[in-house]
Amino acid sequence: MILARGRFAFWVAGAALVLLAIVAWSFVVGRFSVAPGQAWRALWSALAGGDSGLPANVEAIVLQVRGPRVVAALAVGAALAAAGAALQNLFRNPLVSPDILGVTAGCALGAGVAILLSLPMAGIQVVAFAGGLAAVFLVIAIGTWVGGRDLILTLLLTGVVVGSLFGAGVALVKYVADPFDELPAITFWLLGSFASALPRDLPATLVPMALGVAVLALLRWRMDVLALPEDEARSLGVDVPKMRLVVIAAATLVTASAVSLAGTIGWVGLVIPHAARLLVGAAFARVLPMSLLLGAAFMLAVDTACRITFASEIPPGVATAFVGTPVFIALLALTFRRAA
Repeated sequence: MILARGRFAFWVAGAALVLLAIVAWSFVVGRFSVAPGQAWRALWSALAGGDSGLPANVEAIVLQVRGPRVVAALAVGAALAAAGAALQNLFRNPLVSPDILGVTAGCALGAGVAILLSLPMAGIQVVAFAGGLAAVFLVIAIGTWVGGRDLILTLLLTGVVVGSLFGAGVALVKYVADPFDELPAITFWLLGSFASALPRDLPATLVPMALGVAVLALLRWRMDVLALPEDEARSLGVDVPKMRLVVIAAATLVTASAVSLAGTIGWVGLVIPHAARLLVGAAFARVLPMSLLLGAAFMLAVDTACRITFASEIPPGVATAFVGTPVFIALLALTFRRAA
């Protein structure tokens, strides 16, 4: 037990140090390079409320351009990783990702409709968030109505069907969109990006993310019980149906907030929980904090690389697929070799 705690503390400390290094790197690199000392002075003056004494353009780049983008990438990566870890544990399926219940497709349809209506960015985020919640509500309603012996399997299948339905709605929205104005905007949003993250847009999405993650953290000791067969979980005093709804609601809130802020970004919620379990074991109380750290570090590293590697910025939603595929294959190989 002591050895396991020491290993957990070691990996958490290591992940935290890596995360801090990536944050420092993301503030200084870009088309306009900023010295590490200047970035630190700008951030410290913003927190302390004093004058940094830096040129106005340097302070604007650090605080108005890169600062919101760094915060958004950290929050989205951590949120998607936490939601993926919770849903994989709940459904007892390592291939489950945060979009399994149709939340991503619902957000995409909501964003597409909002763009057709020429709403501002704040309106697009609100409608996308509502679309994600509506999709999951529909999944739960249909799954409850259908019933069956295995509610978990019913919800999974219903999520696939509802996700396909909302995906067809997205295709229809793209078909009727103006090809010179609305269609490029919808396509760009679907690829995922943090370029449009502004300081005024962050609180409306960060608060729901923090609330959902807090609920999952409070339930971290009971989450492992949900991975047991339902009869065993009930014998331990857990109200399984109620717990499932609470976990699904929290994961949906987190995922919908993340997608409404950054667009469709895949693989984070699928790959990162596997890496966390490989490092600290399968106990959810350890997987959750490790997933939060790794997800934030992974997303920020990918986004920073996307904006500095080529002359034209690559959408991080595309880059996560290129990076996530080989990483996931490597994690599977390591997991199965350990099991053997």
